[in-house]
Order: sequence, then C-alpha cells, then structure tokens
Amino acid sequence: MEISKNDSDVIWVGTGEVNAGGGSLAYDGDGIYKSTDGGITWEVKGLPDIGSISKILIDPNDDNTLFVGGMGPLFRNDNNRGVYRSTDGGTTWEQKLFVSDSTGIIDMAIHPTNGNIVYAASWERIRRPQYRQYGGETSRIYRSTDGGENWTELTNGLPSLASEKGRISIAISQSNPNVLYARYADRNGSIQGVYRTANGGDSWTAVNSAALTNVGFHWWFRGIVIDPEDENILYNVDFEVQKSTDGGNTWSGAFVNAHVDQHALAFNASVPGEVLMGSDGGLFKSSDSGDSWFKYENLPITQFYRMYVDSNNENKIYGGAQDNSTSRTQTGSAGDWQIIYGGDGFQPLADPANTNTIYAQYQYGSIGKSINNGGSFTNATTGISNGDRKNWDTPLVFDPNNSQILYTGTQRVYKTTNGAGNWTAISSDLTNGPGGGNLTFGTVTSIDVSALNSNKIIVGTDDGNVWITQDGGANWNNVSSSLPNRWVTKVLASKTNPNRFYVTLSGYRYGADEGHVYVSSNNGNSWADLSATLPDIPVNDIVQGANGRLYLATDVGVFGSANSGTSWESMDANIPNVVVTDLFIDEATDYLYAASYGRSIYKIDLSQVVLSKNEVNGLAQITLFPNPTSEYLTIQSPFTLEGRSLKIYNQLGAQIFEDSLIQEAQNNLCSGNLLTGLYFVTVSSEKPQKNCSFSNQVHCELSRNLGLALCPVAHVTNG
Repeated sequence: MEISKNDSDVIWVGTGEVNAGGGSLAYDGDGIYKSTDGGITWEVKGLPDIGSISKILIDPNDDNTLFVGGMGPLFRNDNNRGVYRSTDGGTTWEQKLFVSDSTGIIDMAIHPTNGNIVYAASWERIRRPQYRQYGGETSRIYRSTDGGENWTELTNGLPSLASEKGRISIAISQSNPNVLYARYADRNGSIQGVYRTANGGDSWTAVNSAALTNVGFHWWFRGIVIDPEDENILYNVDFEVQKSTDGGNTWSGAFVNAHVDQHALAFNASVPGEVLMGSDGGLFKSSDSGDSWFKYENLPITQFYRMYVDSNNENKIYGGAQDNSTSRTQTGSAGDWQIIYGGDGFQPLADPANTNTIYAQYQYGSIGKSINNGGSFTNATTGISNGDRKNWDTPLVFDPNNSQILYTGTQRVYKTTNGAGNWTAISSDLTNGPGGGNLTFGTVTSIDVSALNSNKIIVGTDDGNVWITQDGGANWNNVSSSLPNRWVTKVLASKTNPNRFYVTLSGYRYGADEGHVYVSSNNGNSWADLSATLPDIPVNDIVQGANGRLYLATDVGVFGSANSGTSWESMDANIPNVVVTDLFIDEATDYLYAASYGRSIYKIDLSQVVLSKNEVNGLAQITLFPNPTSEYLTIQSPFTLEGRSLKIYNQLGAQIFEDSLIQEAQNNLCSGNLLTGLYFVTVSSEKPQKNCSFSNQVHCELSRNLGLALCPVAHVTNG
C-alpha cells in the first residue's frame, strides 16, 4: 500500500502475498487498485498477471509516475514479473526491469526527493508442490538513476555467491537518503547478513547481524525498516522485532512477546514514537517506539484453514488458523474467542456424543484430544508412524455413524475405533510417492465416509489420486485416471445417493489458475464435470445440505447450486471477495459457515437463501419411481420443493399433476396416468393456494389402493 504525500486521499494497493510460505500458502493477487477518496471506492489499475506485488512507489515530484515490484506467479515460471513503471497514473504500464522468468522483485525503495533514483531487490524463487528454491545467483540489488530507464546491479561489498543470496530487503533513510540498509537471507533461508551504504549504494559495509534471531525461514518476514527521523535507528521486522539505535552495531528487542512472524512496520510522521506493526498475530500499536504495545482486537483478519460447529451447542464454534492456533467461542460471539490448542491450527472436531470431547490439530498431522472441554489436551497419534509423510493440512474426520471411529491420513489412511486411543493403517500408500523434491509431498489431503454406508470411504491426495473402498479398507480402487492431475482439495460422499460422490480440485499449486468440480454417480467408474458455470478459479471445498443443495468454497468466495451442480450462483451477499478455505453446515440450525483465509468466518441462514437458476418457474426433467421399501412414489428432483407449487407433465407435454389440486392428482393416479419414468416439472415460487401441505409430517397420501402416494418432500432425493 502506498499513500500519496501530496494528497492523502489517493491510495494505491497492490494485491497478493509476496512472502511465500513453507507448508502454508501465499496467494497471488490480481493487480493494482487505486482510490481517490480515502478508500471508499476503488478502481482497477491493471497488472493482473504479475502474481504478488511487493511494493508500489510514487515519484515524490509526480503523482502520475509510479513504480511497481512484481514477484510473478508463485507456482510457475513466467515472464510477468520485475519492475513496472507508469507515467500516466496507472493507465498504461511498461516492464522496465526483467531478470528472469523465475526471479521477481521482492522489495523497492525510492529517493524521498529525487524520483530518478530507484532501488530494486530481486529474488530468485522457484516453488512447486514438492519442491522449493528460495535463492540463487539472480537474487540481487539494482539501482536506476534515470527514473527506471536503465538499471545497474550493485555488488561492491555485497554477497556474491549464489548460496549466499536469497530473499533481500532494502530500505532508504528518509532523513539521509545516501544511507540505505539491506538484509540478506541466504539460499537456505538463514540470515546471511545486514549491510549499510552511506553513498547511495556505491559501496556497502556489513554491520552486526550476529545478534539477530536466526530461525531459518527468513524469506517469510519483512526485513529492515528505518526510522524516518534517524538513519541510525532501524528495526529488523522478522520472526521477532529487534531494534538498533546505533546503525546496526547492537540490537535489542521491540514489540516483545507481541507475536511471532512479523511482516510490516509503519511510522506516524506526525506523532514521534508512534509505530504500527503487522504480523501473523494481527495489528499492534506502540506509542514509545516499540518498548510497549497494545493489539487491535476488533479486526476480522484471521486466516482460517478449518472450522467446526459443535452439533450439541451452536454457540461452540471452533477454528484452526494460520499461525494462530485452534481457537473457540462458547458464546457464538465474534469478540469472544480463546486459544485452546497451539501451533498452526487445522481441523478441529467436537464429539457429537459428548460436547466435552474435542480434537484439535497443528501442522503436519499432530493431533490432540481433550476430554474436559478443552481444559487440557493429550497427544492422540499413537500408532501413526512418525516416518510417514503428513500434509501441512492433514485431514481428520469422524465416521458420521459412530464418533468413536475417526480417520486421518499420511500417505496412507489410518483408522481408530476408540476415539484416537490408537490408530491402525487400513491402506497402503495411496499416492504416487514422495515426488523427489525437498518438500513433503505425496500425502492424503481429504477423506470422507459415507453417511449411508460406513464401509464406503473416499480419499483424495495432493498428487491427483482419488481412491474408494466399499468394504472398510480391505480393498481400494483408484478411480481418478480420467480426472485432471490436480491437488485434490475435497472428496464428498452424497447424502442421498449411495453411489454418488464429488471431488473438488485446485490447480493453484500446479501453476494453473483453474479449479474443477466433478461428480460420479457410479462410484467412480465415470465422471461428469460440474464446472461449466463457475469462474476459472481453484475450488477448495464442497458440502451438501439436507435438501441436497451443493455449496462450494473457492478462491473468490462461496457458490451454491440448487440443481445438483448443473449451474452455480455466487453467494456474495455480505462476504468479501476472498479465499474461502472451508465450509461447514450446522444441520441443527441450517446455517452455512464459511472460513476465509484472511477475513475470518462468516455464516448464513440457508433457509433464507434463494438459488434461482433453473429453480423458479423453470422446466427440467425429474424421475418418478416406486420406492420398494415404502408405499410412496419417490420424486428424484434437483429442486427444493417445500413451499413451492409443483406441476408435473408427461413426455407429451400434458399436465398430469399439480400439488394444489388433490382431487386431480387422485384421479390421475387412480386412472394410471402417472407412471414411473422420466417426466418434466415446473416449480413456482408461489405456495399452493389450496390446503395441501407437503412436509415431512404430511405425505398427502393419495391412493393406498395403488400402493403409491406422491410425496415431494419426504422422499425427494436431491443429487
């Protein structure tokens, strides 16, 4: 973010997360935005393809001249990266510095009074699902003295070996612009050194970096920031914040114990000593240059991976968050959450048979269990091999028919029958192997157990495999040969059809933007793509409501379908255009919860949601067939019928049934006009005018003599 020094209502924002994580994700952005009214309204200003944006700089003498640093797409090599310049206020852009298709610009600085002098730090970064390289020879510092037309690499006194050069941060002193500092991480992520120049970058000298906390993943942090009033006061915004008042000779703590993993620091130029610090823990403010601080607690900015609602108490909501542990509210309040389990938080569970029994996770499959409502936790991974490969976000699910039975996955599937007292592997390796890289890969990413048959278990992996067992794990069948080779984000067994299940995929980690939703109605023997009406973005989760409707979590929000996925509608009311990682339906309240990666958790009352496409006043096929286990005729329909008027037509177009006319329906049934097979239906949003209630309690039994009756609700199967 950059604010014009000439007009504080002019704000420029670059999207995306430049500090790529390890197991955690950093999301690419979609370009540049500008506001001229202090952030009330925004306009798109281009550069949608340059991945994540590290810096926006405004020429101090010309608000129409801007420089942008682009890191490029995270998971693929691409030429859309480097330094971009606009001289017409963002209407057009030129790429002015390009290093390589795997090297982007991670940081920039501009002279506070001379816009011709610009600095850029490049970062050689390659990321794949199974591999990362976070440094190399093309990690460099460049300088331009002609407003970005030409660039020269600065080398005098700076590291030269490829192994010494990783992520670089650079900062220029506002009080003495000849002074700049640069902090180097090496190729492996350790702090290599901090360097100072007093002549605008012509030569550099190492300062003391031995006292800096060195945790080994310094590509994740901000780096050096200089106090605008004093060139010798600098902060290393890092795993923790450390401060020097003598130009880097000695260091002491600042913002002590605020949180780990710091990403931003800003000064109030009007109030000496007032500093804001942004970290994985949120936003912090100090009035005494970091000696003391307080945290803003009212910002909905948590990055949630997973969530869960206690089926016995709708107010007990659990969430697992990036670097913010597993938290819970017991009041349902947005401002009343407490941490109950540490680490990066992932899938929490609350036993439906006992509200005091809770499961929680931190990264790479570490599972804890509490039997005292979260008061304390014990390790719950006995029997799971320490040598197994475990995903950063390891799945953990109940058998919906028995909460003492749970499943988790490594490269294989584990089962417990005694509430995680011990685990036993029930499969071999279901992946294609570890992938040959330096990251954990070849892992199970999703598990689902059919509510209609506990022996039916479906599994997805990060390397594109989908497996199914129908005998509790004795035999497994790989059913993904015709699916795209993508990261499997979710497998979901249908709640209404024992042979149907869904798979969602994300191409993001494979360097592709698209995501897909597939359905199989024959246990994986064949597949249908349900993505036609979706935007071409990754899909992260799918859930099914009690009425058969489907809901998707995507990188741009939540979508719903009332017709078994034939078409999808954006459910964007009151939810930001944000990455949604997890969905959860609380069946007791019929609320859908959406956990987002950066804007906390939202909920919506599904009983108030109208999904209109092909639902109201539409014409579509339905199937009528006898139910062998009851006296009723079953309607297989993609529509929600309760509270709507239903008309059924035969294949010749003749109306044979209308739910508001009991006698007509009786006559048609008794005369044999209503036969099993394919028919057509129209659904009106108006309720029936006559006294005919279609509900789970009233079946409108029309003719017991035929052994059939029409029940549009109790026996509706919605996909």
